[in-house]
Amino acid sequence: MAFNLTRRRFLQSASLAAVSIPLSKVVSAETGFTQSPLEAKGSLNEETVSGGICEMCFWRCQLIGKKREGRLIKLEGNPKSIDNGVSICARGNAGIKLLYDPDRLKYPLKNVGERGKPVWKRISWDEALAECSSRLKGVVDKYGPQGISVFPHGSTAKYPMHFFERTVGTHNVSEASFFQCRGIRDTAYLATIGKAPGEKVDMANSKAIFLLGSHIGENIHVSHVKNFAKGLQNGAKLIVVDPRYSAAAAKSDIWIKIKPGTDTAFLLAVMNYLVKNNKYDAEFVEEYGDGFEEFTEGIKDWSLEKAAIECDITPDEIKQVAEMLAVNAPNVSIHPGRHVSWYGNDFQRQRSLACLTGLLGAYYVKGGWVPGKTPKVGKVSWAKHEHDTEHNLNYDEDEEMRHPFTPPGTPTELIRDAALTGKPYPIKGCVIWGQNPIQTIPGQEKMKDVLRQMDFVMCVDVMPTDATMYADILLPEVSYLERHDLVKTGTQWDFSEKHQQYIAARLPLVEPMFERKDQVFITNAIATGLGHKDEIPVKSVEELVEKTLEVAGLSLKQITQEGGIHLQDGKDPYGVPEDFEVLFYNEDIEDAGFPGVPTYIPIDQPPAGYARLLYGRVPVHTFNRTQNNAWLHYAMPENPVWINDETAVKLGLKDGDVVGLVNSEGFKSRTTTTLKVTPGIRKDSVYMAHGYGSVNPLLSVAVNAGVDDQSLITKIAVDPETGAHGMRNNFVKLIKDGKVLDIPA
Repeated sequence: MAFNLTRRRFLQSASLAAVSIPLSKVVSAETGFTQSPLEAKGSLNEETVSGGICEMCFWRCQLIGKKREGRLIKLEGNPKSIDNGVSICARGNAGIKLLYDPDRLKYPLKNVGERGKPVWKRISWDEALAECSSRLKGVVDKYGPQGISVFPHGSTAKYPMHFFERTVGTHNVSEASFFQCRGIRDTAYLATIGKAPGEKVDMANSKAIFLLGSHIGENIHVSHVKNFAKGLQNGAKLIVVDPRYSAAAAKSDIWIKIKPGTDTAFLLAVMNYLVKNNKYDAEFVEEYGDGFEEFTEGIKDWSLEKAAIECDITPDEIKQVAEMLAVNAPNVSIHPGRHVSWYGNDFQRQRSLACLTGLLGAYYVKGGWVPGKTPKVGKVSWAKHEHDTEHNLNYDEDEEMRHPFTPPGTPTELIRDAALTGKPYPIKGCVIWGQNPIQTIPGQEKMKDVLRQMDFVMCVDVMPTDATMYADILLPEVSYLERHDLVKTGTQWDFSEKHQQYIAARLPLVEPMFERKDQVFITNAIATGLGHKDEIPVKSVEELVEKTLEVAGLSLKQITQEGGIHLQDGKDPYGVPEDFEVLFYNEDIEDAGFPGVPTYIPIDQPPAGYARLLYGRVPVHTFNRTQNNAWLHYAMPENPVWINDETAVKLGLKDGDVVGLVNSEGFKSRTTTTLKVTPGIRKDSVYMAHGYGSVNPLLSVAVNAGVDDQSLITKIAVDPETGAHGMRNNFVKLIKDGKVLDIPA
């Protein structure tokens, strides 16, 4: 799909005066989607404003803004930042196009049509908040607090999420960043070293970097990528294990073209080789390890030859990786990964990564896993009421946890099943705040059915996403460039430099436009309507930030005077704490009915004629949330399907062909995209970027652009220990000129 951007259209798009956007099926002339022209007045007045924190992705780089006549015209990295510095990525630069996107939500809207086929009517804030309060209260009165489900995402969702979870009392909270992204990683490392790992690996000072499916360079988390690049510049060896020749693999010393789903088998063979050949850090294991004997017994059968057969690689490839790690230990970065919800056997893989780091003695050492010591700030929380486990779906009738190593909240599939069956109780209210569960959770049609059966659905967002089409009331939120809220803390990424810490508060770079409101305003109004007025912890978002900074002895005024970032001396992050422990064997995991030693669990393989559908990120988009950004869309308007070059020849396909897809359960893509023919992917897999193919017609740029991979992820696979979804268990064929093509084995 080409993006038809003429010079005239570009100038119109970039203009300070936005054109009106037509909207089909409108009840009134004022729908909230028409932006009035804004005229510059007087002579040019330029200024630089500091204190922004980006939210075009979750990495949250620190910003400054260039303004002209009160309008933001350019974003840059804050030169005071010891995190991203003056660097921001393409998405960060394009934040201006989000701010002034004519498709942005502007006014409260009420759906007077059907869910999924909305007909929007503009209403007042008073009417919108009154209806949200009364209808949510109706759900609580009829079904109890457990009748409400919450799907939050982003920094603004924390305040309302805690209200519904802590004060109202629903357990049914599913945050995408945990259940579809990093939750498995965090709980697996907690079960191994007692800490969630983050991504604080000291790659800048590493002698060898090990990436298992981590697409550094494609996710473009600026400070992270800079740290990675510096390590390579300093001579670090790079090992990449990935079915696809990713941007990181292109820079690797060793690329292992592994069979999808067999990563744990690979890691077990590497660890078994290290142990049997005495190439592990015995001194570190002796001092900080626990359960090592059970561990070595549990992995002893994983020879190089056995793993090579399972992973469809050679024994020598596994040996090369093990030797490279051993010779450079302990100064090796075993990256914990970020988006790790892959196959439904992921907890054991993440446990293996944590154990491998311990075998190499690579915790708290230069070039290894070094969490850094960050400054403390306060937290603002709603009052926590006592809630028993009776209505927690993660507990069975015998009060045993179904998924005992679940991330915070309740596993998404348990919420959806309860909503659809009414067992063990009905779920009839839904609050979606900044999340797009239509395009983040496997089983898209199932999610739509969940929303259709609700008594009430409330959505809060910046843009009209596919999920907002199922709202009864849709509320417009201020963007990250228009609000206070987040206080970010951290240390510099390169620990070889001066040890410093930072505290950065998000300060608005421009005033909010139209009738957009912040999370404190919205939540407090609903809390009042639900009878919790006396428990409101702060009256404004500014007060929320003030209370957060107070613990650090800071204030908004001081942070503003310091350009949005407060710097202070840090602490040496190296040196293993006395109480640190690596549980190679975890008895609690075994008592819960799961393997106490990292264990490989095979997954289903593609049926004849199908290839596994893999997906990932691209540098210019943050999944679906940036798809309507005109600048970023112009850079990458669709998501080509990668296919192996030899396979393409057998199918008579060539680079650039237009194709659709159909999965093994009969679901076809609504739209088409182009083909990318490459030797850089296995023959049993195809790959595409996630987040394309929106159906919401209010997204004038993103609608029907590319293929929605999530619509093809219909097979539900759940990680047993955590309850998080596996996202790469579907198999597809290609469709060319209406003909379905079998992919050769």
